[in-house]
Amino acid sequence: MGDVAKDLASGTVGGVAQLIVGHPFDTIKVKLQSQPAPLPGQAPKYAGAMDAVRQTIAAEGPRGLYKGMGAPLATVAAFNAVLFSVRGQMEGLLRSQPGAPLTVNQQVVCGAGAGVAVSILACPTELIKCRLQAQSALADSGSASVAVKYSGPMDVARQVLRSEGGVRGLFKGLFPTMAREVPGNAAMFGVYEALKQYFAGGQDTSGLGRGSLIVAGGLAGGTFWLSVYPTDVVKSVIQVDDYKNPKFSGSIDAFRKILASEGVKGLYRGFGPAMARSIPANAACFLAYEVTKSSLG
Repeated sequence: MGDVAKDLASGTVGGVAQLIVGHPFDTIKVKLQSQPAPLPGQAPKYAGAMDAVRQTIAAEGPRGLYKGMGAPLATVAAFNAVLFSVRGQMEGLLRSQPGAPLTVNQQVVCGAGAGVAVSILACPTELIKCRLQAQSALADSGSASVAVKYSGPMDVARQVLRSEGGVRGLFKGLFPTMAREVPGNAAMFGVYEALKQYFAGGQDTSGLGRGSLIVAGGLAGGTFWLSVYPTDVVKSVIQVDDYKNPKFSGSIDAFRKILASEGVKGLYRGFGPAMARSIPANAACFLAYEVTKSSLG
């Protein structure tokens, strides 16, 4: 099996593992990010992450924590296949000779390149996922957007294509998506390689055990969100913003308005669930990727 095919297969398995472990945390993150700012004297819909979990389970059952999973599950194979195969191809371009290990800086470059590639695929998937995850959080807001109810991922896609400018509507939030994926993946893959080399005591990391891979993958995933979280908040509010009566004219406007109304704290809504998700989810992803690729030879 060729290197590209190995990366495609291994990335798919890693992505499925990441999604199963991390999606409930992601649902809570988006609910906290997208809930409307409370009126003066009123409490927010969710007091925090655990309150959002309790309300979601009470209203929708445990299945509510997996709402919106259909869209990323349907594309997770393509997303992670692109991410890891583009990274693999860039590794090949940067190697001085076949099989030569790369430096941490070279892995940063590979991660950034992979981030550019996956942004195109991630944007419509994220929009569909966020619309499904956020609609219950918006249900009591009095916003015009609550008039739109989605029965599932395909219903979101149909409504967006029909009433929000066609295919262009599915790419709403592309700029903040790219601003998240490029630096985020650069940081993640750089930290992952740095930790592997640290644990291995050198550039040859082929002998690392699963425990080391789990730790490296989990901390690398946490680095992703530490480096780009405010950008993810902007992306989420842009993608769930009402098409006919938008609150924000663009990403910069969303950033300014969140900062003006809520301060820096507003740019970190849902940060706890995001970090709680990223460590186990990315640990599962990288471990599944490495084990699968190793098993393929």
